[in-house]
Amino acid sequence: MGNRFLKTAAAGAIALAVTACTSERMQTPPFYRDLAQTDGVVDAATAAQMISEYRTNNGLSPVFPDPRLSAIAQTQADVMAAAGSVEASRAPDQQLAARLASIGETNTGAAENVSAGYRTFAEAFSGWRESPKHNEVLLRPDATRLGIATAYSADSKHKVFWSLVMAAPATAR
Repeated sequence: MGNRFLKTAAAGAIALAVTACTSERMQTPPFYRDLAQTDGVVDAATAAQMISEYRTNNGLSPVFPDPRLSAIAQTQADVMAAAGSVEASRAPDQQLAARLASIGETNTGAAENVSAGYRTFAEAFSGWRESPKHNEVLLRPDATRLGIATAYSADSKHKVFWSLVMAAPATAR
């Protein structure tokens, strides 16, 4: 009987441990989620919140997610992931002005961060803050909107490609 009790207790402990691991994984904050996977998607609302807090701490206005900007950011991230290189962002049709024009924003002030290798939004955000050029984009004074996207490439050494578009209010054509 004692041996059966120990087996039952051990099975219960294992089930509890698996449940704890599953619960822990499900409760991972969005900014720490590993995006190095096929279905990895950056949470735009969380990104906007974190970037907004950083901006307001620096005396600037908050930014809000814009689905159209996220769509053109996704285009950029997908192209880089397909090529396995951030250099793909330099193609003429991938320039930010061309992608903004594709959504009818030919006169909107905007800037973009592209990067690769960061597995979580927290890593990307930290890297952008530490890079003077990327930080300028985060702290763009006229920005009120953002679009953010990632794309995964299993065959690339970087695995995750990022695009962040920071833009002023949309202007009429």
